[in-house]
Amino acid sequence: PLRVAVGYDNRFLSKDFARTTATVLAANGIDVVLSHESLPTPALSLATRDLKCVAGIVITASHNPAEYNGFKIKTAEGGGAGKNITDAVEGYLGLQPVVKLDFKKAVADGKIKVVDLKKDYLKFIKGYVNLKKIKPAKFRVVQDVMHGSGGTLLAEVLKGAKIRLELLRSDVNPGFGNSRPEPLPQYLGGLIAKMKKEKIDLGLVLDGDADRIAAVLPGGEFLSPQKVLALLALHLHKNRGIKGGVVKTICGTVMIDNMCRDMGIKLYETPVGFKYISDLMLNEQIIAGGEEAGGMGLPNYIPERDGILAGLLLLEMMVYEKKNMGKILAEVEKKYGRYYYDKTSINLREKVKTLDPVKQITSVLGKKVVCVKDYDGVKLELEDSTWIMVRASGTEPILRAYAESKSPKRTKELLNYALELAKTL
Repeated sequence: PLRVAVGYDNRFLSKDFARTTATVLAANGIDVVLSHESLPTPALSLATRDLKCVAGIVITASHNPAEYNGFKIKTAEGGGAGKNITDAVEGYLGLQPVVKLDFKKAVADGKIKVVDLKKDYLKFIKGYVNLKKIKPAKFRVVQDVMHGSGGTLLAEVLKGAKIRLELLRSDVNPGFGNSRPEPLPQYLGGLIAKMKKEKIDLGLVLDGDADRIAAVLPGGEFLSPQKVLALLALHLHKNRGIKGGVVKTICGTVMIDNMCRDMGIKLYETPVGFKYISDLMLNEQIIAGGEEAGGMGLPNYIPERDGILAGLLLLEMMVYEKKNMGKILAEVEKKYGRYYYDKTSINLREKVKTLDPVKQITSVLGKKVVCVKDYDGVKLELEDSTWIMVRASGTEPILRAYAESKSPKRTKELLNYALELAKTL
């Protein structure tokens, strides 16, 4: 029979939803491998692939507020299921009465196997990074787990190492301490304050199901996922000798373009959404791929995001370079440019019908438009290596605006320009 892996996060009732999911699958003649405890989404993705399952299911709402929960469906390769699969699944809703087995009986009969899926994930991660090189290093690292399913996994990987690791919010709290488990500066007050006050080499952040990453530099500056991608690609290419291209989304930083040009690496640019990066990782040789929300795909692995592994690789980079993350970034920005990225969203009275007028714009705030890209929203690239982009939400009357330039003030001006533009659409 077919086999499906099922996992869940720390949210309210996630475990119960996962068990119910397992009993429904089992009642329909499908063998189930169920995680015995909450676990990161990438750990379930890896198990789906390695246990030769036809699919994986994670009960999680990822970075969303506490009142949400959801189903993430994984393909046999461990990647996120595309719209064709999720639409097909939704098409079955309500078609016939739901059948399910008694959980304890299904376990006793071997139809549901409750398994420790973290063990193999830990083993894989430990084999992926150069632990031998990391162990004697004496850096100080703080990781904010945001009450997510990343739990104490980083500490387990670094057991016996000289790294001084401290975990924040690594306990289970389904209410997320009245915050939300999203790796954005506004939810990271505690970590940022700590990084300002104490001498720490790197601050790491996971989201609710540990598949996304953000970082904080010594001194408390938030390191955007855009720059995390640049650092990961640079480390894997330069220090680990991994060959291939780099994938960024259409709203990725120009710094990556400059870096790839300098190193003679092929750069792929995709629409917003990790599935596009995932597809490239399956079909091309890729060093690293990432999105501005903090999802990083890594080589010789599943075509999926992993916040824990991405964080470990930033630590590994410090070990190879013998410098803290602040010094590394300063050198990288000196070579490839320091850019300031920001975004905003505008609530409109009704959904945007067309972005065609944006395509006709020939100059923005006195700078000539040198390139127009319209395969996901509309992006205007300007003559001074800055850019502005607008995207309409497909589901609600919201217009998202993104901009990047060489100063925070200029980036704000570009976003304000986009706000004015929204009024004309």
